[in-house]
Amino acid sequence: MAKKGTGYFDRKGQFFKTAREATESDIAALFGQIGEGESLAPGIAHMLLERRADVERLFAEHDEMVAEEAANRASLNDIGSKVSKLPTRPAV
Repeated sequence: MAKKGTGYFDRKGQFFKTAREATESDIAALFGQIGEGESLAPGIAHMLLERRADVERLFAEHDEMVAEEAANRASLNDIGSKVSKLPTRPAV
């Protein structure tokens, strides 16, 4: 008798039983070959999904720091336009 089932495909068209497996395959493919011999990419992809909340939190913190850094640079550039450079004096 025929059975109905659900499956998932990664971007290469490979079939997986779960969405998690298909996503891990896509992430591993994104990383490509990591390391000598058998690639470490599948294990790294698995860990990324396991620690997804932590990774997303770190990226959010990173984005905040980058925004602050850009604001600080803009602030320094704004101050630089208001400061006059003193003439150089000859060394004695």
